[in-house]
Amino acid sequence: MLQIAYRARDITEAHIVAGLLEANGIEAFVGGHYLQGAMGEIGAAGFSNVHVDDDDLYQARQLVAEYEASAGGSSCQVTDDDYDRPDHYARWFLLALAIVGLLLFQIY
Repeated sequence: MLQIAYRARDITEAHIVAGLLEANGIEAFVGGHYLQGAMGEIGAAGFSNVHVDDDDLYQARQLVAEYEASAGGSSCQVTDDDYDRPDHYARWFLLALAIVGLLLFQIY
C-alpha cells in the first residue's frame, strides 16, 4: 500500500522530490496530475502528492526533511496526523464543483 510522503505545492516540486527519493533507492509515485489540470492556469496548489511504499515511508520522510532544510523553504511534509484528513483544497474544489453543477441543473 502506498502512503503520502510529501504534499507538494505544485506538480513540478512533486517531481523534484520524487526524483530525490528515486535517486536514493526509494520508488516514488507522483499523484495529482489530473487534479492540477482541472484548475486551469490559476496556479492550483495542494493537489500534488508524492507516494511511497509503506516500507520506505520512514526513510522517505527523512530525505524530505533534509530536502526542506536545505531548501530553506516552507514545510509541506506530511505528519502522522495528516493521514486520514482529506486534502483541504480538494474538499473546497469538490464543494464548488457541486454547487456549480446544481446551479446549472436548475437553469436547464
